Amino acid sequence: MDPHKRRKLGRSEVWLPQLGFGGAPLGDLFTKVLEADAEATLAAAWNAGIRFYDTAPWYGRGQSEHRLGRFLYRQPRKEVMLSTKVGRILGAPADPEAFEIARRSAGWVGGLNFEPRFDYSYDGVMRAYEDSLQRLGMTRIDLLVIHDLDLNDHKTQTRVDAYFAQLLTGGFRALAELKAAGLIGAIGAGVNDLGTILPFAAHFDLDFFLVALRYTLGEQQTLDAEIPKCAERGIGLIIGGVFSSGLYATGPVPGARYNYREPTPDELNKVQDIGAVCQRHGVPLAAAALQFPLHHPLVAAVIPGAFTPEHVERNIASFRHEIPDALWAELKHEGLLRADAPTP
Repeated sequence: MDPHKRRKLGRSEVWLPQLGFGGAPLGDLFTKVLEADAEATLAAAWNAGIRFYDTAPWYGRGQSEHRLGRFLYRQPRKEVMLSTKVGRILGAPADPEAFEIARRSAGWVGGLNFEPRFDYSYDGVMRAYEDSLQRLGMTRIDLLVIHDLDLNDHKTQTRVDAYFAQLLTGGFRALAELKAAGLIGAIGAGVNDLGTILPFAAHFDLDFFLVALRYTLGEQQTLDAEIPKCAERGIGLIIGGVFSSGLYATGPVPGARYNYREPTPDELNKVQDIGAVCQRHGVPLAAAALQFPLHHPLVAAVIPGAFTPEHVERNIASFRHEIPDALWAELKHEGLLRADAPTP
């Protein structure tokens, strides 16, 4: 596949390169990244021709946005496609000791000492947008994404419903105004949990979903109802977490994570079986994982993360690796890939 080929994102006027850069690892997700390594990683991505970058205030509590911004503001702005997110406001922690405990449990092993609070109101969305401009050193953002409005992050349905009501009565109006004014090119929602797409698609005029973890080589349950609803509404997809937090990049090695957690024995067996099929066809597991989502016509881009130049180089090589149609056919025949998943 050509990493630089562009695809239209849903009903928007935005055309994205089909390979982008996911900025979560530069927020010190699971691994502390030195400044020099972050700079070298971004330089490797830029020199390889990558022009689409995704980040969020939550990634390292501002650190990922700062790191991407320091690098990207030195590049020609017209070449950059930039995505960030709304839904959290960052501020000084009211209780520094409690903040330290929460920080260690959130997956960020480093990052900045800001405490996030959720806010999906009109003022909250506008504040988040302006704050991101400052951290990024940019005067325009191309894609703005509603972030983490799901049960996993808010813990109870009551809280999810309250924040959804905030978005419905105010926050989405802010996003629509920003798009109408030409300050953003498309509006999306980030999805981690199954079942999240349907209420968003029913209530909001979205251009796309950024689907993390839920349409990958490892799982395709979103094909049951959620992706068909996107097709019905003309909503595009960007796929994050294509390696399922690492397991589908490395295979079943010690320490590999699946969807941010330790994989179960069944999940380890499945990736081992998929890896064996890939090996028979001379295809790296990471190449199959990276390319698989792009065979769906709604998918505009995939955004694997990286925190070393070597990660970038491997992603580019995996993206360009030629995959025979017979590999996909064998995965389906063995029951390792859904029969209705689009493939060549």
